[in-house]
Amino acid sequence: MGMVDVTEKPVIKRQAEAGGRIYLSPDTIRKIKQGQIKKGDPFLVAEVAAMNASKQTHLLIPHCHQIPLDMVQVTFDVSEVCIEARCIARTHGRTGVEMEALVGVSIALNTIWDMVKYLEKDENGQYPSTRITDIIVIGKEKG
Repeated sequence: MGMVDVTEKPVIKRQAEAGGRIYLSPDTIRKIKQGQIKKGDPFLVAEVAAMNASKQTHLLIPHCHQIPLDMVQVTFDVSEVCIEARCIARTHGRTGVEMEALVGVSIALNTIWDMVKYLEKDENGQYPSTRITDIIVIGKEKG
């Protein structure tokens, strides 16, 4: 087995977009909107974490190729009950970047959780309603 040999594949522009959601309490969402998170701006930190993680995908997932990324873009949409994150990864390469986009969005959501966990814990130190869901590849393009 091992890595797929992509030697003969052409180098072309490739892009993938992944998305996911983190569900948080309305109070936590309000505090995020008002800039009241103790660790700082969760979106800024999550964006940097997602970019770093996307570039490290080959270290995290054994069969992924090391791909030089031309661009990683992370966006957030806040509703009353959740935050939706999206990550776009782009390269000129021989293989796709959907895993890089998926890793990026996953780490962005986990970073948000880390930054607000003190607000989400119940009296027993548990997270009864906090959850990350719907991590998907929204789309990919090549050529």
